[in-house]
Amino acid sequence: MGLDCAHAPQNDNEDAMISERMLRIKHKVAVLSGKGGVGKSSVSVNLSASLAKRGFKVGLLDADLHGPSVPTLLGLESHRMQGYDPIEAFGIKVVSIGFLVAKQEDAVVWRGPMKHSVIKQLLGEMNWGELDYLIIDCPPGTGDEPLSVLQSIEGLDGVVVVTTPQKVAANDVMRSISFCRLLNAPIIGVVENMAGFVCPHCHKETSVFPSGEAKRMSLTMNVPQLGSIPMDPALAFSGDIGMPWTEHCKDSVTIKRFEEIVDKILSSIKGK
Repeated sequence: MGLDCAHAPQNDNEDAMISERMLRIKHKVAVLSGKGGVGKSSVSVNLSASLAKRGFKVGLLDADLHGPSVPTLLGLESHRMQGYDPIEAFGIKVVSIGFLVAKQEDAVVWRGPMKHSVIKQLLGEMNWGELDYLIIDCPPGTGDEPLSVLQSIEGLDGVVVVTTPQKVAANDVMRSISFCRLLNAPIIGVVENMAGFVCPHCHKETSVFPSGEAKRMSLTMNVPQLGSIPMDPALAFSGDIGMPWTEHCKDSVTIKRFEEIVDKILSSIKGK
């Protein structure tokens, strides 16, 4: 497939194509963060993998056009898309700009209008088929890509916001929450990542960063705190080898905590 941004469909056609595709998808969830480096893509990938293991039909759109991480996290770096069919791994239909560039190290240098058009093409032209869940991994911040995603998808079930325990990250996440509210996008809740460290030997959990900021921010912004995910060396290794946590670290205490977060996300969506 080649993204023909210079001759993209007119807006009405784009919107109609997106609406048609999204009607075949029961639930749409965007994953945002106000700051880079908080593990948002890892949460997106493993949320998708957890849903697939539970028997749901799942799609994952990597909407980070400048720093796509999903191919690496799923061991798909060498794959390239042919036509409009997503690449499948671990029961997930995956679409990423990383599948469309010639080489992994190639930089994508696009301005806002180009990025908006590409996001619409990825949503509207891919053969997503019938899905129970589409997870959209958005880049950090409140710029072009998350704006295009939230404005393009009617019936978005909600947004999961990822932070880390530090105040600087929590402050940026507050801006992401305000961004969602400006766009009338429902917020499912906040996931605190890297909350402590699990020793691989004694399995004891130790605080590494100052704690309490995520809880404070959730209370200030009146949004649910879905749970906390400690740092675990096994999780980092899992991402490097391109395998979801649920496949590589099945018996980890960290995974059990993550599955509890997934349960809360599902309950929130079903409760609407």
